[in-house]
Amino acid sequence: MAASDRMVLGPLVGSIDQGTSSTRFLVFNAKTAELLSHHQVEIQQKFPKEGWVEQDPKEILKSVHECVERTCEKLQQLNIDITNIKAIGVSNQRETTVVWDKTTGEPLYNAIVWLDLRTQSTVERLLKRIPGKNKSFFKFRTGLPLSTYFSAVKLRWLLDNVEEIKQAVDDGRAMFGTIDSWLIWSLTGGKNGGVHCTDVTNASRTMLFNIHSLEWDPELCQFFDIPMDILPKVRSSSEIYGLMVCFLKSGALTGVPISGCLGDQSAALVGQMCFQDGQAKNTYGTGCFLLCNTGQKSVFSEHGLLTTIAYKLGRDKPVYYALEGSVAIAGAVVRWLRDNLGIVKTSQEVEKLAAEAGTSYGCYFVPAFSGLYAPYWEPSARGIICGLTQFTNKNHIAFAALEAVCFQTREILDAMNKDCGIPLSQLQVDGGMTNNKILMQLQSDILCIPVVKPSMPETTALGAAMAAGAADGVGIWSLNPGDLTAVTCERFEPQINPEESEFRYARWKKAVMKSMGWEVSEAPSNGKSE
Repeated sequence: MAASDRMVLGPLVGSIDQGTSSTRFLVFNAKTAELLSHHQVEIQQKFPKEGWVEQDPKEILKSVHECVERTCEKLQQLNIDITNIKAIGVSNQRETTVVWDKTTGEPLYNAIVWLDLRTQSTVERLLKRIPGKNKSFFKFRTGLPLSTYFSAVKLRWLLDNVEEIKQAVDDGRAMFGTIDSWLIWSLTGGKNGGVHCTDVTNASRTMLFNIHSLEWDPELCQFFDIPMDILPKVRSSSEIYGLMVCFLKSGALTGVPISGCLGDQSAALVGQMCFQDGQAKNTYGTGCFLLCNTGQKSVFSEHGLLTTIAYKLGRDKPVYYALEGSVAIAGAVVRWLRDNLGIVKTSQEVEKLAAEAGTSYGCYFVPAFSGLYAPYWEPSARGIICGLTQFTNKNHIAFAALEAVCFQTREILDAMNKDCGIPLSQLQVDGGMTNNKILMQLQSDILCIPVVKPSMPETTALGAAMAAGAADGVGIWSLNPGDLTAVTCERFEPQINPEESEFRYARWKKAVMKSMGWEVSEAPSNGKSE
C-alpha cells in the first residue's frame, strides 16, 4: 500500500499492552485488524530481597507515554492521520498490585508483581483461619486457591507493612488497583478527576471478587481485612470508561475514549477469536497461560486449574468464563539465562544455543523460581537443574530451559483435557516466545499434537483493541463471527515418536518432584543453615 493511500484507512484503534517485562502501544486498522505500527519499551524488574519482585508504577506509566508518543510519530512518518485513532484499549499483567495517593497521584509503594513471594507467611497466617487449612476454601466463590499469586494477599501485606499506606487508608487518600486501574486513572486525569475502575477479568484475579454476582464480595474483604472504599468500580471489558487527557506534546489523542480493558490472558483469548465453548489458546510471555473458554458457565477444576472470567464484552452482554492453567516462569527463564547467568547477550541467542545442542542430553531444568503454579500450587518448590554430567554445557542448559516451557505446558494441557473430557486436537499459541521456531517444534513434539501460530502474534494487544473498538458509543469494530477476519497461521507438526516424548515427560515429572519441599517460610533466625 502506497503512503498516499494510507490517508484513507478509516477508523483506527490503539492498544496499550502493559506486560511484566515490557510495555507496548500498537495501532490497528479497525476494519481489517491489520497492525499498522507499534513501539515497545522494556520494564525494569527490581528484586530487593530474595523472592521479592517489584516494579515502579511511575516507570510503567512513563513507558506508556513513551510508547504512545513514539508510535504516533511512526504513524505520521507513514503519512497516517493519527486523528483517526477513535478508541484505546488496555491489556495488562494481572494481579500486580498498586496503591497510590489520590490527592497527589503518587504511588505509595512500588507495585508488587504477581510473581512476588514475600506474602508466603501472610498466606500461611490466613490459612490458619480457614477450616482444615483448606487453600481451596474460596474456590467456588473466586475460582482461585489461596496463594501468593493473587492481589488480596499482596494488598494485605502492604497494609500490614507500609506505614504510608496505612496512614493514607486512615486519611481516606488511598486507592488500590491492578495495573489497568492505575493506568486508566492516570490517563483519564489522575488526581484531577481520573476514573478509578477495573474490568471483570482483572477483578476476578484479586481474590476479593465474586465471579458469579460480579461484585466485590463483602465477606472476602472482611476475611482479608480490606477496606472496600479503596477498591475500584468494576465495569465490563468493553465500554467507555473515560476520555484520554492530554499528555502528548502535539495534543494528539486528547479526548479519545478508553473503551476496552482486559487482563492480558483474557485479551489473548479474545484476540485469538476463541469465542466458542471449548476453544483454547496458550500464551508464552513471562509466564505461560493456557485458557479454555467454557462459555457462560463456570467450570471448576479437579486438577489444579483456575476458574477465571474470560470476558464480558459490554455492559449488557453476558459474562463468559474460562479454565486457566498458569505457569509462573516461561519467557522469564530466558531472561534469567541472559541477566543472571550471562550465558547469552540477547534472548534470541537462546534459540541458537539450543539448535547447536539439538537435545538436552538428559539435563532437566525446573524453573520453579516462584514455587510451582498449576497444576501443583506448591509454594515450597524452587528451581533445579538436574541430570548434569561433565559433558553438559551451556547449549544443553539452553535447550533444557526451552524444554521446561514445553513440559510445563504439557502438564497444564493434560489437566485441561481431564477437566474438559475432550482432548484438544491442536494448540493455538501466541506471545513473544512463539517467534522461537525451535520452541514451537519442541512444543508440538512434547504434546504430540500440532501447534498453530497466527502470523500476527500480537493477539493480546489485538484483543484489547477489539474490545475497545466494539464498545457502545464507539462501534467501529464488529465482533460478529461473520465479520471477523480469517487469520493466516503457521503449523508445527509432531516430528518424534510418542514413546520418546512420553519417556522425556516422565523424566521431567521426576525432576519436578525433586524441586518440591525445598523452601520453608520460617527460616532460622540465627543465620545458620537448617
